[in-house]
Amino acid sequence: MQRAMTVVPHLGLRLQALPLALGRPLSRAQDVLRRTPLYDFHLAHGGKMVAFAGWSLPVQYRDSHVDSHLHTRRHCSLFDVSHMLQISVPAAAAVRLAAALLENPEVKLAGLAARDSLRLEAGLCLYGSDIDEHTTPVEGSLSWTLGKRRRAAMDFPGASVIIAQLKGKVQRRRVGLTCEGAPVRAHSPILNMEGTVIGTVTSGCPSPCLKKNVAMGYVPSEYSRPGTPLLVEVRRKQQMAVVSKMPFVTTNYYTLK
Repeated sequence: MQRAMTVVPHLGLRLQALPLALGRPLSRAQDVLRRTPLYDFHLAHGGKMVAFAGWSLPVQYRDSHVDSHLHTRRHCSLFDVSHMLQISVPAAAAVRLAAALLENPEVKLAGLAARDSLRLEAGLCLYGSDIDEHTTPVEGSLSWTLGKRRRAAMDFPGASVIIAQLKGKVQRRRVGLTCEGAPVRAHSPILNMEGTVIGTVTSGCPSPCLKKNVAMGYVPSEYSRPGTPLLVEVRRKQQMAVVSKMPFVTTNYYTLK
C-alpha cells in the first residue's frame, strides 16, 4: 500500500494519506457505534452525536445547522472525516491537531448537516444516494470526469456502454431542481405536468444561501433541460419544481499553488 507522508514538525505529527477503501462493509444497525479519536473533542464543543454509517459523528454543534453552513461559505470549517480513513493521524495526536486548526479565528467545526447542505448547493453527489454502482457517469451528469485520452483509449471498466451513451442518448439524467413549498427530501416522486411519475429525488434540502428549496434527482432525458417545469410530491401533495443548472451556488475551491 502506497502512502503519501507529510510531517508537521511544530505539532509533532506525521500525516499519512491512505487509499480510500470504498468496498469496506459498513457496520450493521445493531452493531455498537464506532467512535473516531475526536469523539470526546466533539462533545466538549457541543457536538450533537448521531449514528452515521456505523459511526457516532456530530450532526451539528452549539450553533445551528444554517449558521454552520453560512460560516463555511464565508470562512472555513473543520469536519471530521477520520471515519473515512483517507488521512492517518495517530489517535493520541488527533485532538491536538484539531485544536491547533481551531486556533484560527476563521475556522469553526462543522457537522454532517452542514456538510450535506453545502455539497448539495455545490451540486456534488453523495455516493449511495445520488450515484451508486448502477449509475454511469453520463446518467449522473459526470461526463466531465472522463478525459479525452480515456475516451479515445476506451481502457476503463464499462467503456463500451459509457462511450455509446456519450455518442447517443441516455435514458435518464441527474438534474438539479429548485422547488416551491415544503422542503423536498430523498425518495420524493418527481412528476411531469400531467401528473405521471417520471423519476425520484435523491437529495434535497432548504438552501441556507439561496433561501429556497433545492434538490437533485433522476428524470428521463427529455425532461432534463434547464427551465423544464415539473412537480414533486411531498407528503402526498404536489409542488412546483423547475429543472435548474448545477451548482446551485457558485463554487469557490481553494487549491495549493
